[in-house]
Formats: sequence, structure tokens, C-alpha cells
Amino acid sequence: MYYDLPDLRLVAAIADCGSLTRAAVRIHLAPSSASHRLTQFEAALGTPLFTRHPRGLKPTPAGESLLRHARQVFAQLEQMHADLAPYASGLNSQVTVFANTNAINCFLPEDLGDFLRENPRIRVSLEEHPSPAIIQSVAAGQVEIGVVAADSSLSGLETQPYRRDHLVLIFPADHPMANHESLDFVEVLDQPFVCLHVGSAIHTFMMNAASQLGGSLDVRIQVRSFNAVCRMVAAGVGIGMVPYSSIVTVNNLKPIKINDFWAPRNLQLCVRSRADLSSGAAALFDHLAAKGGEQFTVDA
Repeated sequence: MYYDLPDLRLVAAIADCGSLTRAAVRIHLAPSSASHRLTQFEAALGTPLFTRHPRGLKPTPAGESLLRHARQVFAQLEQMHADLAPYASGLNSQVTVFANTNAINCFLPEDLGDFLRENPRIRVSLEEHPSPAIIQSVAAGQVEIGVVAADSSLSGLETQPYRRDHLVLIFPADHPMANHESLDFVEVLDQPFVCLHVGSAIHTFMMNAASQLGGSLDVRIQVRSFNAVCRMVAAGVGIGMVPYSSIVTVNNLKPIKINDFWAPRNLQLCVRSRADLSSGAAALFDHLAAKGGEQFTVDA
């Protein structure tokens, strides 16, 4: 079955307008031509896309299904245009980077900002994913540069150290457990947690870590940033787990070291082959790799 973009645009316009005539005007077709296109399209599909009633046209279940796919197609076309348009203005390269939550929230904004100011003709597409998924994508050639936690298996990939961090628990300062110097993660599984939203890499990591200990997390509230986690914890909503570098200066907040082996987060850059990277990706890889010596200590 061949799907013509004008037909898809006609269906979307009819759904938006509720009228074949108004839809035809919107997409610059004669009403007779629009009617013929819709009839031919429905015949080819073998099912009606709209029900006709005195007030206009309403999508059938098949029409609703087609609309969902059509709108995704239009969004992808717009993204394609947005990706390609800068090349006409002198863009030299576009680099795709996948990184975990820690890297995206704590280090990459400043590091990428510096790089992009120095390289105005390079564009970066940055997405957040869990480390195992990033490694798979890099190994498969779907993404040029990955930023992952070093405890993940990186065999077969070229790596460079990027940054060092440490996951810590954060408590309200007056919490009964806030006087500990360090804790095992299993000791806090019965506590209410403030977490990042479902789908974030660190949320997935925390859930898996709790499951491996034979427990589950009592997630009291989910928020969109480490800053919000810190403020919710300081307000007494629950406890949290965040990278030490993400902790904001707020009153009534006590960070505590985690003893588990996975708490140190030594972030690594990974690529299939540094030699095979595009010039833009190679420049970005080298820029980020130069940050590998920057460290800090946890003062919890």
C-alpha cells in the first residue's frame, strides 16, 4: 500500500476542521479534488476513514488510527527539515550523543556549552538513556558518542575517562538516620523516596538496584530534576539518592555516603572507534576526554 503525503495531509485537515470543504481550503485543493482524493484513499484502504453527519465529518476508529500515524510522520518530516536546514547555512557536522542522567544533569551542560561556543558550525543531538542501552547503541553504530557509568561492560568499545562522581543518599537534617556517616542501600529500602521521573536513567537504575536486593522502593513523589529532589528532601517529603555533584545548597539537607560497590560513578566516554568518527564527533570526543582529570571528593 502506497501512502501519499497529500492524502495524509487531507485526512489530518478534515479531522481538524470537521469539514471537507474547509479542509480543502486549508491545504489549497478544490473541494471536488479533495472529495475525490478521500474517496480513492478510503477505497484503497478498504475502510471508511470518516463518518458523514449533518455537522460534518468525524473520524472512524480506522481514521483515528491513521491520524496517529500521520501526525508522527509529519513530526518526523519537520524534524528532518530542522536537521537538514542548518547545512544550507554552513553547518559542518551534527553529532549524536547518548548520556546517562548523571552526565546530562551534572557535567554536560557546561562542557557542551564551551564546545559549541568554540565550534558554532557543529550541532549536537543529546539524549538521555540508561548506560546499558547507550553501550548497545554505540556498539550498533546508532550513536557516535556515549557517556556511561564505568561499571557497565564496555568490551569492544574504545573508552576515555570523563568525570568522577559518587551517588549519595540525602536526608532531611533532622531525620533519625541523618547521623550516619555511611549506609548500605538495603538499609533504606523501607524509607519513602523522592525520585526522578519514570524513564530517567537513574530511576531505572534505582529500581533495578532495589530489586536485586530483594526489595522495592516506596516512591512518594517523582520530580523532573536533581534540584527538585534536593528541595523535596529538605522539605521533609522523603529521602533521595543523587550524584554528589548535583546537590544544591539548601538548608536542612544531609548527604550520606553509600557503601554499595556501584555508588562510585566513574563516567566514561565510549565510541566504536575514535579513528572512524566524523570530524565534528572527533573534536567533541577530544574536548570531553580532556575533562577526564577533573575530580572531586565526597564530603558527606
